[in-house]
This record gives sequence, structure tokens and C-alpha cells, in this order.
Amino acid sequence: MIDYSRLPYRVESMTPQDISAIMEIENISFSAPWSARAYDYEVRYNEMAHYYIARVQNQSKVTVTQEQIPLLRRWLGQRNRSAGINVAATDLVVVGYAGFWLMVDEAHISTVATHPQWRQRGIGELMLIAMIDAVTAIGARWMTLEVRVSNAGAQALYQKYGFDVAGTRHHYYSDNNEDALIMTTPLVTTMEYQMKLDGLKGALFSRLSR
Repeated sequence: MIDYSRLPYRVESMTPQDISAIMEIENISFSAPWSARAYDYEVRYNEMAHYYIARVQNQSKVTVTQEQIPLLRRWLGQRNRSAGINVAATDLVVVGYAGFWLMVDEAHISTVATHPQWRQRGIGELMLIAMIDAVTAIGARWMTLEVRVSNAGAQALYQKYGFDVAGTRHHYYSDNNEDALIMTTPLVTTMEYQMKLDGLKGALFSRLSR
């Protein structure tokens, strides 16, 4: 389990009430975005689906830039029309989301996204760690995903957590026929993997807590 008490963000289960916030991120992050209806089905009815959101939670550790204020104002306006933009008001803002499908003892990551204005802050890595913890807790043995061949940044993050290229899906992405790399972990339940994961957690949490 992750102790979020000293971190600027926390990861928690996605609810139907989060969908409007994640759709803003979805629509600006992907050229072929999912619909709100698809996410609603995933959250409410798909028993194989496990979806999570990342929220700002420790405002004292978060720097809000001028570029982020419109996002905060829009999101807060959905919850409180009179909300002002100040450091405390950033609490609870959804800045990322991720999910996986559990198929027997394999967890397939279906999506990972962070709002462009909140990238390079370790949020995607925190969500990945939270999913690996969840996968281990529910008894899956390994994880898989597809990633664009051009997305070197995402590939580097996954490789950091033990994902290796296992194959290619040609013309996988419908928007531009780009190939996808299939990446998979070793068994995540082994002591060796869990020790590696603990080290990576410690490094990320130390960086986020500064």
C-alpha cells in the first residue's frame, strides 16, 4: 500500500463523477479518444476493469502555474461556481487517470494519461506504481500493454518498471496506422521484482516529497 500522506498527489479508484474531468484530459491527449459513455460503462459495468484517477491533494507541495489556472477554474467551477483560484482550491483536482483489465492472471493496461499541463511531475509514474500494487493485491502475475512505437518517453518509463518488448502489432492505431509495441513484465509476484519495485517507489516518493 502507498502512504500518500506526504505526497502532493494521491491515486484512488475512478467513479462516474470523475468522468467529466477525465474527458477533458482524454480529448486533448489522444487523437482517437474514448467517449464518456465508454468510460461510464467501464466504471459501472465491466467487472474486469480497474480504473484510477490522480488528484492533487497536498497543496503545500504543488506549484500552480499561470497556464494551469484555466484548467483549475473550469474543474472547480463544475463543483462550486463561487470557488476562487488559490493554492488551497487546487485540492481534489483530477490531473491524470489510468486503468487496466484483469484477464485471469494477466493485467492489461488499457490507458494512462496525465493532463499536458501537469506532465513531468511524476504523476504517470505514481499511477503506474499504484496499478502494479493493485495488480499484485488481486493476484495477477504479470502485466502487459501496447504503446506507440514513436512514444519513446512512455517506453522508457515502462522499461524502468521491468516491461520488455514482446512483439509488435502492425498498424494498430487507427488514426495513423502506427505500429504498437507489445510490452510485458516478468512475474510481478517474485521477491526480486517486489524488491526492485520498492527501490523505485522510494526514489519517486523522495522526489515528490521535496
